[in-house]
Amino acid sequence: MDEVSAGTPQGAGPGRRGRGGRPPAKGGGLRRFLRRMASSTAELEAEELQRTSGDEGATPITECGERTRHCVAGTLRTVTLRPRGGAPALEAELYDGTDVISLVWLGRRKIAGIDPGRMLRAEGLVSVQDGRKVMFNPRYELRGGS
Repeated sequence: MDEVSAGTPQGAGPGRRGRGGRPPAKGGGLRRFLRRMASSTAELEAEELQRTSGDEGATPITECGERTRHCVAGTLRTVTLRPRGGAPALEAELYDGTDVISLVWLGRRKIAGIDPGRMLRAEGLVSVQDGRKVMFNPRYELRGGS
C-alpha cells in the first residue's frame, strides 16, 4: 500500500501529471473565462488598455502626480478645438483604462493623426486644473492604427 501524507489526496503528489503530460491547471483558465463572460465591454477594454500601457513603460494616469513629468499611453476619446485666452488650443482626452488626462496643444487648430480612437503615447509635465489632470504641449508618439 502506498504511503499518503495527511491532508494530501491519494495520487495528488508532486509527480502527478494531467492531460498531455502537463501539470494540471490551477483553475486559472476557467476563472479567467468566467470573469470575461461576466465583465462588460468597457471593463474588458479598460483592462486591455492598462495592459498595453504597461507594456510601453507608461505610468498609469491615476498614479501621475501634479507638477511631475510622466509618460502616459492610451486611446484618444475626444479631440476638440477649445480657445484659451483668445488663442486656439487643440485639446484631446487620453484614456488608459485607469483615468483620463487632457492633452492640450496651445496655438494649434489641428494636428495630423490626432483623432478620436487613435492610440498615443505622450510625455510631459502633469498639472491639475479644475480637478482634472492636464498636460500642456506634450511630446507625443502616435501608436498603432486608428
